[in-house]
Amino acid sequence: MYIPKHNRFEDKDEIVAFMKRFGFATIVTVRDQVPLATHLPFIIESRNEDIVLVSHFAKANDQWKEVENDNVLVIFTEPHAYISPSNYDRQREVPTWNYISVHAYGRGKIIEDPQSVIRLLENTIDNFELSYRAQWDNFPDDFKHDMATGIVAFQIHVTDLQAKKKLSQNKTENERTKIIDSLSQSNDANERMIADYMKRDQNQ
Repeated sequence: MYIPKHNRFEDKDEIVAFMKRFGFATIVTVRDQVPLATHLPFIIESRNEDIVLVSHFAKANDQWKEVENDNVLVIFTEPHAYISPSNYDRQREVPTWNYISVHAYGRGKIIEDPQSVIRLLENTIDNFELSYRAQWDNFPDDFKHDMATGIVAFQIHVTDLQAKKKLSQNKTENERTKIIDSLSQSNDANERMIADYMKRDQNQ
């Protein structure tokens, strides 16, 4: 990912927190020189110094067959905002876009143990809707087994983590303040989130 120096995002804990917050990500693999992409919910785990991404494909989606063949890319990106040149001090300015993105590269491994697959499903429930867990726990084991056989679970040990915060860092303090004020008043949740990240970035 192209990352200018002033857009570097290097705090590992902050990067992991971002990935956990926006865990519905895009996995990209290559087959016969053609990129394949699927959008999946990921569980992000810190294991000692390693970051491990855990998710699952529907078995009918045969992109899972590429996971162990070569490096894969998982893209985490969510809040973004159009930045109008009306926020700038000079007339000769053009529009741009503010956003945060994390690219995680690694080699995948299929999870084959049936109990591990069920644990993955339960971890996904706990992560995204804990209140549903009681309902799941009441399901018979054969139903859970049927659900597990319909998916292919996998994990990715991250070997390269590239993160970018494009939050108008190259603009003047006055311009950044105007952008934050404008986005904070927006009806769009993405734009308000970008304003929050810009405020947080200013205070660091």
